[in-house]
Amino acid sequence: MRIGILQMTSGIDPAINARTLVDAVAAAAEGGAGMVFTPEMSGLIDRDRARAATSIVAENADPVLAAVRAAAAKAGVWVHVGSLAIRRADGRYANRAFVIDDRGEVRARYDKLHLFDVDLPGGESWRESAAYAAGEGAVVVDTPVGMLGLSICYDLRFASLYAALSDSGADILAIPAAFTRPTGAAHWHVLMRARAIEAGAFVVAAAQTGLHADGRATFGHSLVIDPWGEVLLDMGDAPGLGFAEIDLARIADVRGRIPVRAHRRSIPPVAVN
Repeated sequence: MRIGILQMTSGIDPAINARTLVDAVAAAAEGGAGMVFTPEMSGLIDRDRARAATSIVAENADPVLAAVRAAAAKAGVWVHVGSLAIRRADGRYANRAFVIDDRGEVRARYDKLHLFDVDLPGGESWRESAAYAAGEGAVVVDTPVGMLGLSICYDLRFASLYAALSDSGADILAIPAAFTRPTGAAHWHVLMRARAIEAGAFVVAAAQTGLHADGRATFGHSLVIDPWGEVLLDMGDAPGLGFAEIDLARIADVRGRIPVRAHRRSIPPVAVN
C-alpha cells in the first residue's frame, strides 16, 4: 500500500494546524495513499503552558480531531494522527495518538507511555510529566496497511515496548515525534533503524520540523524504514508531504532470514553478585 507522511511545523494556533492536516489528508488521497501519518502534537505545539491550556480540551470537543475525522471520511483514507494534546476527565493532559478509519471513526487510541523529563547539554530542559499523565498500556490496531503498533517520540528509546508490539503481531511501528535537534542529530536515525531491525517490521516516523512559533526547534527527517533497516524515505528538514510503499511481503522475507521474533525469550531475573 502507498502511504502518505506529513512533516509539519505545528504552531500555537490549532485552527491553522487543523487546516494543514486537512489539506494534507486530501493531497495524500489524491496522490494515491490509502493511509496518512502525521507527527506528534499535530494540533498544538506551545511550551507556554498557561497559553496552551486555553486550547487543550476534552477529546469529544477537540476541533483538530473533528476536522481530521471529517477529512478522512471525505477523502476515503485512514489517518494516524501522531498525537494531540487532550484534556482528561481528571484535568491532566494526555499526549494521545489516534487511528481514524476511512469513515472518520476512531479505531484506536494510545497515550504516550514514556514522558520526556530531561535536561540536555546546551540548556534545553523538558518536564513533560509536569502537565501530562503517562499512558497505561501498549496498542496494536488492524489497518489496511497492516497491523500497526502505536508509540510516540520518547517511547523510541525503550526497546521492550517494540518487542511487546511485535510479539502482539505488529507489522508496522508508528513512531511520530517532535525530536529536539541535539537528540535528533545524535540518535534519531540509528534508533529508528534499530527498532525496525529488532522487530522485523516497518517503521513509519512522521516528524515535526523547523522553528516553531513557541521558540522551540525540531529535527525533522520523517522516516520510513523497512524490516531490514533500509531507509525508504527521509524527508530532510523541510515541511511537506512524502510518500512510500509498504509491501508486507518484505516482512516475511526478512523474518525468514533472521527469525528474531521466533527466537525471542523472556528474560529471567538477573543475578547480581
